[in-house]
Formats: sequence, structure tokens, C-alpha cells
Amino acid sequence: MAVAELLTDFPDGISAVDVLYVRPGLAASHLIKHGGRGAFVDTGTNSSVPNLLEALSARGLAPEEIDYVFLTHVHLDHAGGAGLLLQSLPNARAVVHPRGARHLADPSKLIAGSIEVYGEEAFRKLYGDLVPIPADRMLIAEEGMRLELAGRKFELVHTPGHALHHYALIDHAARVIFTGDNFGISYREFDTRRGEFIFPTTTPVQFDPKAMHATIDRLLTYQPQAMYLTHYSRVNDLARLARDLHAAVDAFVEIARRHHGKPGRGLLIRRDLMAWFDSALDLHEYKGDTERRHEFLENDIELNSQGLEVWLDRNEAADRG
Repeated sequence: MAVAELLTDFPDGISAVDVLYVRPGLAASHLIKHGGRGAFVDTGTNSSVPNLLEALSARGLAPEEIDYVFLTHVHLDHAGGAGLLLQSLPNARAVVHPRGARHLADPSKLIAGSIEVYGEEAFRKLYGDLVPIPADRMLIAEEGMRLELAGRKFELVHTPGHALHHYALIDHAARVIFTGDNFGISYREFDTRRGEFIFPTTTPVQFDPKAMHATIDRLLTYQPQAMYLTHYSRVNDLARLARDLHAAVDAFVEIARRHHGKPGRGLLIRRDLMAWFDSALDLHEYKGDTERRHEFLENDIELNSQGLEVWLDRNEAADRG
């Protein structure tokens, strides 16, 4: 696919680059260009790197003009290609949550955890060999840190809920936020006359509904005019989407609790999640048939189900303790 087909340009020098993770339109890296300098927000996997470098050239930037690679969290669909990408960006530093830095310096635990979720064959196909990031190429994203890109100010805020090693990037000049996974998932294929469709991601292993609710509310306090999601890019109707996210988090939690302690609970949770999506998409006036819905949602439902089971087990262990 030609790089021009992977790029979508937005105001304020922001471009979404489709990283072609699993399928087109599932995951984006965002390129910010300002004052002759650039930054990436999330990278996709190793296989994304050639397209990211082509995107730089297409937007008139040289590799040495990239100052930052902002990694909202270290899940591999967001950060798996960062080490390899940095090898081609001589002046860039990876900006990483303090809880995630050690995993990018030594990816062995990330690899083991991902193999547990995906299986070894799928892991190798999706992610390949992870390249460690040297400590001197990392910048630790402390809560409230402020950074500048050619004078354009950014603020980094810790945003747990999806993962403990997650931060969001507040772009004050553009009045937008790069949210990673903590303002949900919104695939453009589900856009209808009602606008964008959104749902939370509860993937293993650190989903925390209380923290996710708090993060959604905190992000809105910055009064952004848009959010940039890794899955997938810009959304605008933020007050409604936040309400929908809050309701969906509660619905997912209720589904998990409903099947707590039942034999085959994973299958039951997956079944009820699909039923929830069918109902929500119908209300959203999405016309795609069952096959089309499964095409876009099967992986999310599987991962969300696994994350909800981990959350149930963690709560049960806490109750026993």
C-alpha cells in the first residue's frame, strides 16, 4: 500500500499514519509536525517502521528532525516498533511512563506476557523480535511533565484504567489530547449519521473500571476540542462519547460479574459482549450484518473478555486477602 493511502491529515500539523496492525484502520501512529521539527505518538510494531519513515518524508521531515517518540503505554500494538524506529531517528528520545521504561529496556516480560495472551506463533507473526531501547534514549514521563516541540507545549498526565503504565499527551496549542487507549476505541467503519461509535478496551492485565471512569472525566477537564485515539484517530463529539464510554464500562463490568464463578465463564462473557455490541450498534444505526461486525470486533471481544476475567480474579484474590 502506498504511503499516501496510509496518511490522513488533520489541523495543526497532525497526521494519522495507519500502521496496518492486523488490518487497515485498526491502529494509528500520529505524526506531529511543528516548526520544522516532529514527533510520533505511538509506533505500532516493527512492521510499521518502514511506513512511518516514508510518512516522514511525505510530510517533509528528515529522520534527524524528530525529537520525540511519545509512547502512551507499552502494549506492543502501541510501542512494539519503538526500539527499531529509534535506530533510524538519531535525535529522538522515547517518552515512556515510569512504570513502562524497564519493560522497553528489557522486553522479556513484555514478550512473555504477550505470548500468554496471543500464543507464540501469533506473537512472532504480529511483533517479531523486539529491539530494546537504551536508557539514554528514554525520557521518563513523570506526572505533569511539560515538553516543547519547537515551542509548542505539551503536558503529560498519568491516566490509569486501561494500564498502570499509561499517560496521555495534552497538546495545549491544538486543544487536543492523544489518549492511547484510555478514551476507548472508535473504528471509523462504525461511523453513522449519529456520529462516532465508541467502546472501552479492557484488555489484560490491568483494567480498573474505577480508574478508567476517573481518567475519562479528567481528560474532559482540559476542555479539548478533539481526542486522537490509537484505535482509530480523531473523534470530536466528546461529551456524548464520554457518556457512552462510562455506560459501556459499567455494562462490561456487569457482564463480567454476572458470570463470576460460573463454569465456562470466558465463553459466557464473550457471548454477552457480542450481544452488547449488537444492541449498541443497532441503536447507533449501523447497518453491517453479523459477519461484518465479527470481522471488526472478534479480536476486541476476545481480548476484552480475557481482561475482564483477569479483573474478576484480581478482585476475588483481594477479597480473600
